[in-house]
Amino acid sequence: MQVATYICITVDLALAIFEEPAVYPLPFLATSIIEVFCLLAFFGRLVHFSKVTPRSVFWKDTKNICVMVTIFLNLIDLIIHGSLLIAHIPIVRWSRVLRPIYLVNFAESRQIRRAFRSIRNTLPEILYVFLLFIFSVLMFSLMAQKLLGSRKLITSEGEPYFENYLEGVFNLYVLVTTANSPDVMMPAYDYSWWYSIFFIAYIILNTYIFMSVFLAVVYNNYRKHLKNEIRKLAYMKRRKMADAFNALKVQEGSEFVISETTWLKLVKLVAPDISNSHRELLLRVSKEDNQRYVGKEAFIRLADLLNIQVITMKTRMHPIECWMPHLYTCGASRFIRRVVLHKGFIYAFDVVIVVNAIFIALDDKNPLIANAEWVFLSLYVIEILLKLYTYDPRTFFAKSQFWNWFDTFIIIAALVATSVNTALKSASLYNSQEILDIVFILRVLRLIRIIDSIQRFRVIMNTLINILPTMLTFCGIILTIYYVFAIIGMEVFKNKIRFFPENSSEPYAQQCGAEALKDSSFAKSKYCKNNFNNLGSAFVVLVELTVVNQWHVIATGFALVTHPAAKLYFIAFHVVVVIMIINIFVAFILEAFFVEYSLEKSEVETAIEKKIQELGMAVQE
Repeated sequence: MQVATYICITVDLALAIFEEPAVYPLPFLATSIIEVFCLLAFFGRLVHFSKVTPRSVFWKDTKNICVMVTIFLNLIDLIIHGSLLIAHIPIVRWSRVLRPIYLVNFAESRQIRRAFRSIRNTLPEILYVFLLFIFSVLMFSLMAQKLLGSRKLITSEGEPYFENYLEGVFNLYVLVTTANSPDVMMPAYDYSWWYSIFFIAYIILNTYIFMSVFLAVVYNNYRKHLKNEIRKLAYMKRRKMADAFNALKVQEGSEFVISETTWLKLVKLVAPDISNSHRELLLRVSKEDNQRYVGKEAFIRLADLLNIQVITMKTRMHPIECWMPHLYTCGASRFIRRVVLHKGFIYAFDVVIVVNAIFIALDDKNPLIANAEWVFLSLYVIEILLKLYTYDPRTFFAKSQFWNWFDTFIIIAALVATSVNTALKSASLYNSQEILDIVFILRVLRLIRIIDSIQRFRVIMNTLINILPTMLTFCGIILTIYYVFAIIGMEVFKNKIRFFPENSSEPYAQQCGAEALKDSSFAKSKYCKNNFNNLGSAFVVLVELTVVNQWHVIATGFALVTHPAAKLYFIAFHVVVVIMIINIFVAFILEAFFVEYSLEKSEVETAIEKKIQELGMAVQE
């Protein structure tokens, strides 16, 4: 049911790719049938919830009400749009902007809702700082108009300089993002260098102080609400584990406990994939020596024990030792294995990687450098073979040995690609640029291997890998916000700006198909592909706006072909995404990284490691 729900949500959101304005146009009848099918699936999921949830709880849940209202509004808009389309009356598809509600409000998306809740709780504090910031921008704009508006200065594009108050507000707001610095200051600076003090004071106050305060307020509030969320979750987990204990407890003397047999049955039920030795280890951590039961505190800790990754490694003889024991145990063989196990072996190949990087940066058209590639490939192949000779191949390529898999794949792929490219060159068939590009990429990717050699590099990479699943939650938030702004942009700006090839004979082809863009920075910068004519182009524009640089040129271009009020759309996007969401994302990354980057182990992890050592089960790796 969860998979079916996610598939329907994905299909429903993806319909914007095929609806007008479309990347790949489909008839309205086809997209409407697919949408109705998705809406029926959402309604069926709601009915399912209602059957397994008490009625009083179901109707008090805001999520269910939101989904139900959204389904109704989508159906109404679909019927109205279809009817007016038959009558050839143009109409806006206003309900498409509601589609992300399904992504947020179904029970499966609790992590995204939790993140949205953190954002919502952070907004009140941000609002006060934002209002003060806007007041500052308005005050400086008024001062700029009074100081510079009567000087009859003009910008580099020939426009009046701070004569219009709203234009002045927009220009100073853009200056906060540094996108039009120092362009907006130059006319005043050319007139008198004293005016530079005005702009410098403005930048210090609004760009550095206010933007830093934004981040500080966001981080402080996000951290506070995150702590509350975690405290609440920890309390709920402990309470539920206590309920489970009460359901399974038996009396042993004067206290209540869980019998060893019941504990093992429970662990087999909730974690069927862990090995018997792993299960036995957890049991020994949970109970006291010579006892046949588990106490309440140890039982409550079971959820934490099951969350800790413990790798079970089977001790095996090397296949060569099984087949040719005399050869594998001879003096020369033992010497080779000692060399491979020595740290000097790792350092030697780190030096090889660095030298390889220098050769990659040099001109590969030189025959000496081109032939050196085979030397490096040979050394890497020898390294892999020596490691396979020293370590058991089944252990070397275990599921947890990511870097071994990565090294081997990159080296084999580079060897194959280089061989194919050399063979094609020697046969004088053709010089395949695609294969050559693959060779170059694989050469560079080999340098990533050095990450595995330096402990702190490994810690940082593992930290990033560990927080990646949680980062996907924020990807869901960004996708939701991008989708809403993309749909609004497509409805407002579709076909206002068009892209034409260089040799096009269309009128105003060099002005993106709009006379209003003649001599504008938008047209001069050749930004014609930055349009809202389909979902793909809209997402690209929104990414460019997120990066901030030149966003005022894009905003001004769309304002020229529609109305000056169109700039409010771009300001709203900057406020929501760049000031709020990106700062919250930075706060999340900081908090998650601080927690994951710490090398300190938890009490439960330490208990497991101590028990492993007591049992003599630990291996050095």
